[in-house]
Amino acid sequence: MTAILKTLTALFPLWIVLGAIWAWLVPTHFNWFAPCISPALGVIMLGMGITLSFKDFSEVLKVPKAIGVGLVSQFTIMPLLGWGLASAFQLERDLAVGLILVSCCPGGTASNVIAYLARANVPLSVLLTMCSTFLAILLTPGLTQVLASEHMDVPAGKMLLSTLHVVLLPLIVGLTSNQFFPKAVKRANLIAPLVSVIAIVLIVSCIIGLNKEKISTAGAPLFIAVLLLHVGGFGLGYLVAKMLKYPEVFRRTLAIEVGMQNSGLGSALAKQHLPPAAAAPCAISAVYHCILGSLLAAYWRTRPPQADDEG
Repeated sequence: MTAILKTLTALFPLWIVLGAIWAWLVPTHFNWFAPCISPALGVIMLGMGITLSFKDFSEVLKVPKAIGVGLVSQFTIMPLLGWGLASAFQLERDLAVGLILVSCCPGGTASNVIAYLARANVPLSVLLTMCSTFLAILLTPGLTQVLASEHMDVPAGKMLLSTLHVVLLPLIVGLTSNQFFPKAVKRANLIAPLVSVIAIVLIVSCIIGLNKEKISTAGAPLFIAVLLLHVGGFGLGYLVAKMLKYPEVFRRTLAIEVGMQNSGLGSALAKQHLPPAAAAPCAISAVYHCILGSLLAAYWRTRPPQADDEG
């Protein structure tokens, strides 16, 4: 049973693509999920929280420089790319703000699975995802307000309260549960990753279904802009690590962490605080980064990194 659950979870990119296609063909099959988007994100964050322990925070102190490089890259490369692409493609106001919002989100939990498949540094990937998620409570609303202010007045204060509710609170509950009820959490961890996958697929499919008309109207510029956001994230993340002369395994880890966003968080914040169409780039982002990450992992899987590779 455990092997089946792990296999179903590892097929996350496939479920995302199938869900997106299904939602595009029959939007009404997923529109009902709209009121559940924020609670579902809370479930995803709770699932992440129960995988963490207080020991994980002490591990961060052992590799402060690597964590610092990862976090600075995450919250500079992607936000600036999002802002630049929204301007370059002259996206309509709501779509531009949505693209900037998702670019300001932290690394996605799916990055940890991709890091494993890509022969990257999985513990470091988990630490970077954890740290960027906590920082996102302040940085995602703040950066979005700064970079998207030319398009509209972004309610950063309300976004901050939302991230406290749907990100910080579930993470703390999960972390505390893991500390005081390890046996129960160990059993929950068998099914939690698959539950998170299902929740993300439903969020993305619902957003696509709700915004099919807007996405159709936006056409190629929106799809190309979101594609370039993630291609740029993967490429520049790898390049930064290479320029700093980190080994290949770290280059892959940083590329994955920078290139893969928590699109579910972007979708939930957009749905709650921005015009409906702002969630569309977030949903497209989820499909793109899963496909690109999976292709990259498949390529890297065939090329085991050398321990002393400085490239």
